Amino acid sequence: MSSSEVNIVFTEEQEALVVKSWAVMKKNSAELGLKFFLKIFEIAPSAKNLFSYLKDSPIPLEQNPKLKPHAMTVFVMTCESAVQLRKAGKVTVRESNLKRLGAIHFKNGVVNEHFEVTRFALLETIKEAVPEMWSPEMKNAWGEAYDQLVAAIKSEMKPSST
Repeated sequence: MSSSEVNIVFTEEQEALVVKSWAVMKKNSAELGLKFFLKIFEIAPSAKNLFSYLKDSPIPLEQNPKLKPHAMTVFVMTCESAVQLRKAGKVTVRESNLKRLGAIHFKNGVVNEHFEVTRFALLETIKEAVPEMWSPEMKNAWGEAYDQLVAAIKSEMKPSST
């Protein structure tokens, strides 16, 4: 089954694992979001160049005033999208629509490797946030939800028409 299949297979058990862990992480989403992005940059330092406000900034990443709010927005959007996946039967994002997300990722030159690194960083961040809940099943549930979100973003990755 290819990732372009519209039919989303996200089980009740996977949904329960995602919902349960997100309930614990939600209150720390600012801190976890920043941790998530710092992991991304640790694995792929060149990813900083995708952000105009980080590219040539002399400020240490964790002190950059723009990174924390952005990181929190992305982390919350990713997690909320995972929680909604089964109920909605599709990827839903609140912050901005998928077309806009796709266009921004396209314009900024985001490639498959970036999504891979981000997936790894997300799973590591969640694992560290809820170590007592973490299991192979939970890893699969979050991985599946992330893959669905990425597939939805990629399907909109083209030059914006505006």
